[in-house]
Amino acid sequence: MKSYQQELFEKPYPGRTLIAGMTPSGTHYVQVYWIMGRSVNSRNRIFEQDGLYVRNKAFDPALMEDPSLIIYYPIRHWGDAHIVSNGDQTDTIYEGLQLRQTFEQALMNREFEPDSPHFTPRISAVIYADVQQYELSILKTYDNDPSVCLRNRYHFSRFKLGTGHCIHTYEAERDGVLKPFKGDPFEVPLFDSIEETADFYWEGINPDNRISLLVKSISVEDQTIQYAFRNKHV
Repeated sequence: MKSYQQELFEKPYPGRTLIAGMTPSGTHYVQVYWIMGRSVNSRNRIFEQDGLYVRNKAFDPALMEDPSLIIYYPIRHWGDAHIVSNGDQTDTIYEGLQLRQTFEQALMNREFEPDSPHFTPRISAVIYADVQQYELSILKTYDNDPSVCLRNRYHFSRFKLGTGHCIHTYEAERDGVLKPFKGDPFEVPLFDSIEETADFYWEGINPDNRISLLVKSISVEDQTIQYAFRNKHV
């Protein structure tokens, strides 16, 4: 029987994907996020560290067409809350936390992306380093029907060593339409070495459609942050 991780690696286009979890040693929280692309506009991106945060930007500005859904900060943090998402809802969560909103309350202002006919789900996660808990969320259509927004939130009351929970945007493609992720976040492995985690996922996902990947490591002891990046364009 195939593992969820094997099924993920066999998908030609799972789309944007995020993972939240903890290293086997229990010394670091981990967030993994990658983007994929098939159009020239989507492929023309790289991840870049911006202070303690991460943004994506055009590799070749001359090729950039519409930046509205593809240029954003996937990584921010506010206090002990470390945010990762696949769109500008990173800023929505970041601003909501400053207003003392919960993760769920902040995302009530958002829905899936307006890219008909796919209506790409918005996926997000927050690690709460102070209480050692984390949450994942997906905002998606009901089978690509934009009249309905399904808001699924998953709260994990503790971490499982060496394990992350993964969620991605697309389940499959049918008749040219990308169908939204189905089911619950699934378990995938994480490693103590940030570079090993980055290599494991970068080498495992579809090489034709992968664009950029990042791993964020957060020290449990003092919340020191480290990053590892993999970019197709260098």
